[in-house]
Amino acid sequence: MAKQIHLTVSDRIGEQLAAYSARTGKSINAIGTEAFLSLFEKPKRPQEAAFTFIDLFAGIGGMRLAFSRQGGACLFSSEWDAYCQKAYFDNFGDMPVGDIRAVDEKDIPPHDVLVAGFPCQPFSIAGVSKKNSLGRATGFLDKTQGTLFFDVVRILNEKRPKAFLLENVKNLKSHDKGRTWDIIMDALQELDYAVFSMVLDGQIFVPQHRERVFIVGFDRRRYGESVHFDFHLDPPAEKKALRDILEPEVHEKYTLSDKLWTYLQNYAAKHRAAGNGFGYGLPDLGGAARTLSARYYKDGSEILIRQEGKNPRRLTPRECARLQGFPEDYKITVSNTRAYKQFGNSVVVPLVTEIASLIIEKMNALDRACKAGKD
Repeated sequence: MAKQIHLTVSDRIGEQLAAYSARTGKSINAIGTEAFLSLFEKPKRPQEAAFTFIDLFAGIGGMRLAFSRQGGACLFSSEWDAYCQKAYFDNFGDMPVGDIRAVDEKDIPPHDVLVAGFPCQPFSIAGVSKKNSLGRATGFLDKTQGTLFFDVVRILNEKRPKAFLLENVKNLKSHDKGRTWDIIMDALQELDYAVFSMVLDGQIFVPQHRERVFIVGFDRRRYGESVHFDFHLDPPAEKKALRDILEPEVHEKYTLSDKLWTYLQNYAAKHRAAGNGFGYGLPDLGGAARTLSARYYKDGSEILIRQEGKNPRRLTPRECARLQGFPEDYKITVSNTRAYKQFGNSVVVPLVTEIASLIIEKMNALDRACKAGKD
């Protein structure tokens, strides 16, 4: 819930605020909020940081955890959802900026890596304007305008980080018969980045079948044309099973009511009779679960845990956090409903950590090669 604060300022400061508001198009309230948030910012680029990154469409910070584990310092984050902002602040001490569409790309600090789990929105080339985009009659800014991917594109174009990692649902590649994917690839390559992509399953690292597409890019203007990258992951020697993430004792409130359990069984039977595969999931505790989704809060039907002598139960929020590979010290400071949505929308942290390791290893090798070439 938003809280109102009333401040009295001098005439001079009031005039300066009004002038800044007119120049930037930001409201006085937005300017004040940004000023207060700056009080909580950490020093830019700590000396011990191996590299810097920004965290766009940050959610609750799964990507941040991954890149921080590689020695990176996060210089900027953006997330519009107020409950995710709260979770992010409670765990990292940074309050993400809200709507990235309202952020001028010139105001974002220089960084080495851009990280973004951008939402997938419909792309349309129909009605592309004939404005001059970066010297082109049409171009990537035109084709992606009106989508949140556009904000990734404009920041990449302005700041030119050494590398980026983008994450999205597997179906992004087939959306709109592949046209959405083609626009994304064309846009990134038009920006002069060497682009690599792969669909990876989080089941390599956690007991959950979760396929996502990952897109990695390196700046060709900095590193040249012959950049190669391989998604060669190093899975853990011992793989966790679903039982390994379960809490030993769980409150009765997570057990399904008789009414809900009867409904789910009848619903599944109806779809089986029709030849469909819809229904609840009761996974083998020695294996992996289905994909945890943002709708898990509704009935928990995709992942239910068997219980002896009573109805099955939902996962707890902490178990959902573990299913996504979040560390035990990650604070859950929102309601169960919000937590289910947040973890269902998040990333498999160990998987992204491994990808981050590969990106930083390649980036460092490219930097060394560039330095050697100049010496």
